[in-house]
Amino acid sequence: MWNDLSTELPPVRGTVVDVGCGAQPYRSLFGKDVSYIGIDTADAEARFGYADSSTRYFQGSTWPVEDASVDFLLCTETLEHVLEPREFLAEAIRCLVPGGKMFMTVPFSARWHYIPYDYWRYTPSSLEYLLNQAGFTDICVYARGNALTVACYKIIALLLLLLMPQDKSPVVGVALRIIGIPFIPLFVLLGCIGNMSLWGQGGDDCLGYTVLARKCNRRDKPACSRG
Repeated sequence: MWNDLSTELPPVRGTVVDVGCGAQPYRSLFGKDVSYIGIDTADAEARFGYADSSTRYFQGSTWPVEDASVDFLLCTETLEHVLEPREFLAEAIRCLVPGGKMFMTVPFSARWHYIPYDYWRYTPSSLEYLLNQAGFTDICVYARGNALTVACYKIIALLLLLLMPQDKSPVVGVALRIIGIPFIPLFVLLGCIGNMSLWGQGGDDCLGYTVLARKCNRRDKPACSRG
């Protein structure tokens, strides 16, 4: 995901809204000419452990952003936590200027996380359908990784249960780490293989999807059918 972000974000100009921004980890990738606005739900700290004094927090489904005021919308690993994705994408369309762009990422082969506030896993077909219905055009969906990447990720996740045990007593935690020490070379090897596999083609299984889309411009409205 970082590879995609570090390529797409630096050239962006104008007003940017980072929705579901959390701790704003990608803000530094934008250039100095950007007017950055981070927004998140009022329960972000209670549900996800994120709080930042510069973030605009809101309740309900309406974002604290003016109509047609955003040139670029960033949404990373957020849509799976939204119960009503159609309402969310309607807000995205409302806030974007005609021709404005959205960069979004979603997980696919990823564990259930922030339980119970993780609701969906999207396929390219479902993403294209939802975005087209919302009024987006020029929709491109790219797989991040492939079956080999996913296999490495899954084994690494199992090894982390030994190397970084959570919610265990001190004695059990030390014992698990001792058991895990011989697997450290395998852990490193899998990390290297997983990273190298990112240079390959995506497939039916992947870590997640990166989505690029654009709000229909009035001038090209005939080409922006809603299906």
